[in-house]
Amino acid sequence: MRSSEFAELKAFATIAEQGSFVRAAAILAISPSTLSQTLRRLEERLAVRLINRTTRSLSLTEAGQKMMQHLQPALSGLELAVSDAQNCGQSPAGLLRLNVAKVAALSILSPLLAGFLRSYPLIKVEIVTEDKLSDIVATQCDAGIRLGENLHQNMTAICLSQTFKLKVVASPDYLKQHGWPKQPQDLQHHQCLNYKRPSDGSVYRWEFIRNGKIFDVAVEGQLLVDEPAILTRVVRDGAGIACLLDEEVDSWIASGELVQLLTDWTPVFPGFYLYYSGGAPLSAPLRAFVDYLKLHRQRSGSEQR
Repeated sequence: MRSSEFAELKAFATIAEQGSFVRAAAILAISPSTLSQTLRRLEERLAVRLINRTTRSLSLTEAGQKMMQHLQPALSGLELAVSDAQNCGQSPAGLLRLNVAKVAALSILSPLLAGFLRSYPLIKVEIVTEDKLSDIVATQCDAGIRLGENLHQNMTAICLSQTFKLKVVASPDYLKQHGWPKQPQDLQHHQCLNYKRPSDGSVYRWEFIRNGKIFDVAVEGQLLVDEPAILTRVVRDGAGIACLLDEEVDSWIASGELVQLLTDWTPVFPGFYLYYSGGAPLSAPLRAFVDYLKLHRQRSGSEQR
């Protein structure tokens, strides 16, 4: 394989992983226009379109998805081989500080920690959990984990989870007494349990989608909290309607204790990403953590296939 062909494949994979030409270009240290030309050359050489792009979004075509399934593990294997060679004879050591959203700490990070600690016994890990979007450089953290929609463009980002939905839910008892909302506007006549955004303290306006366009609705109710997890028990006890992450309510929907409402109106959002400052060399603990995440993702993908 010629070096130019490898560069084209690396460019395509980076765009697909980041979901953004700007972020991918920053990681590859080239301009977005150069990156766009590189992708175009690859598509012309393969005679197939790999990425659909508009001025506001991009998505993989079916051909792009199939190519990424094979390409991602191969590139991860090459990067891991280089890292192993560089670390040959020495085990990474030092402190790794992570700033993580609470729900991500519990659902994504916690299951990975034991394996990482066993693999790197000389690395100490400190985790700071907070839901506001903090400056990881100012707080002296090596990296953070946040939702994709909240990331700054100058950050290098690695996808850690699938897309997610915010689900509108209520208990069967509440619906029996108060009826079902048929459209988002009907929520104005219901007791809505709500929370403040941790980023700026504003009251969350529930988000919905119709004909491809996302819009929001202001809701009212007796209860307003700064920690959404509090609402899970309250909504199960029949006090009103809540809008919560699917990870927080899916098990209760499956058991019948909660009922999902307005399913045709619920938008999909980007998942969680590990992010860190782009351009600067990675510390040994952070490089080890990034390599571990990539290897875990590669293995998970193989098991799912």
